[in-house]
Amino acid sequence: MAREMPLESVTMEAVADAAGVSKGLIFHYFESKADFHLCVISEQAQEMLDRTEPQEDLADPLAMLRASMVAYVDYVADNGRGFVGVIRGAGSADEAIRNVADRTRAAMTERILSRASLLGIERTPAIALGVAGWIAFVEELLVSWIDDPVVTRDQLVDVFVAALPALAGVVGLVTAEDPA
Repeated sequence: MAREMPLESVTMEAVADAAGVSKGLIFHYFESKADFHLCVISEQAQEMLDRTEPQEDLADPLAMLRASMVAYVDYVADNGRGFVGVIRGAGSADEAIRNVADRTRAAMTERILSRASLLGIERTPAIALGVAGWIAFVEELLVSWIDDPVVTRDQLVDVFVAALPALAGVVGLVTAEDPA
């Protein structure tokens, strides 16, 4: 249910109906609708991280990145609005939901930074900033692609895989210049 529609529009009554249980039973496990939302967002975020875990058995770092991006795009295709709930959690008025979104982004950023040397990229604060920007770029393209897939899945993956080393190269080049 939360996969097909925005989480904020899912009622506790609808959840109970879909589960074939009473609304009271739902509230036995969740103190409030906000607790339910937090649980759903947390589960979605963990599923996304699990499905996109880099395949360490791939020797080529770009193949490893590609495999993770394929898994990411497939996760988004499978989860639609649920993915948007995880990504847009950072804009939530609920601090706990914002924290889930922030932790998820931080985990994804660290995955890339911990393997940057495999791509010939030196890990610096500027590169970390660039990787965080690349993740935001990926998220925004995915959100747009859900609603209007103007490119194929494979084309989208190609854009993501090509953009990371290109961005890192530009960031490294620009920040290596003498500011004087």
